[in-house]
Amino acid sequence: MNLNYINKIKGNIHISSNNKTANMLDGTYKSIYKGKSLNFDDLREYVPGDNVKDIDWKASARSNNILIKQYIAERKHNILFILDSNKKMRASTLEKDIKYEVALYTAGTIAYIANGNGDYIASIYSKGNEIKYLPFKQNLYNIEYILNCYNSDMKIDNNKNINDALEYVLKFINKRMIIFVITDLDGLENINIGLLKALSMKNDILFININDNVMFDKNSYDLDNEEYIPSLFLNNEKLREVELNEKEMIYKNAEKELLKYNITLVDIDGYNDITGKVIELLERHKYAIHR
Repeated sequence: MNLNYINKIKGNIHISSNNKTANMLDGTYKSIYKGKSLNFDDLREYVPGDNVKDIDWKASARSNNILIKQYIAERKHNILFILDSNKKMRASTLEKDIKYEVALYTAGTIAYIANGNGDYIASIYSKGNEIKYLPFKQNLYNIEYILNCYNSDMKIDNNKNINDALEYVLKFINKRMIIFVITDLDGLENINIGLLKALSMKNDILFININDNVMFDKNSYDLDNEEYIPSLFLNNEKLREVELNEKEMIYKNAEKELLKYNITLVDIDGYNDITGKVIELLERHKYAIHR
């Protein structure tokens, strides 16, 4: 199997030229794990959001800088991607990219980072009337296979929402996991909070919203009715304002609900957002679990 997706992702992360990404690979990501099986790794300067309990006071006094102890987990992580495969994911993003393709490269970026830490990667999504579960494995070929499967299966019309995958995970996957849910605004609005609450009892959950394009914009297409929106409604500033306000309300309501269970949420507008938003998500989650 050719590593086509992996090679593109590796080229887009720019590890050597992006200090924040390098720092995430070096320590931030490994700090997500909340268990007590942690080994001391190194010291670094304090940044806002770090847990004050991790300050090394003696080393700080010697260096005249506030220094934080970095730890790495002894065990490997189980990283599960719950991917939205509803046909609405075939629509475009705010940056005019295809939503499911942005979701694919987002999952691939996180999985690539996780693979560098030796973690186990799995994915789950709806395929027609079934649930497709690709179990936990290590290595880049597993990630490439997951990405290829998701890409191929997005060609199938699917009206199921992401709750079916969440329910499957709750019933059948009995592992301690870090779960990345990648969906869109429709998925956020219709998410089953009860399922998330139950899953959050023993798993870390992080949410990524792939931002929709503005509906009342040039050449907007209605996937539900399979037709272009009449030109009468396009570029209507009043309708555009109503749409944007409604989207903001849905997002804020979802963010508020998710925070109750220490679930972090970020939104991605397109390909160019991915690396920065992945870093933001991991850093915000690290802060949330230490609050």
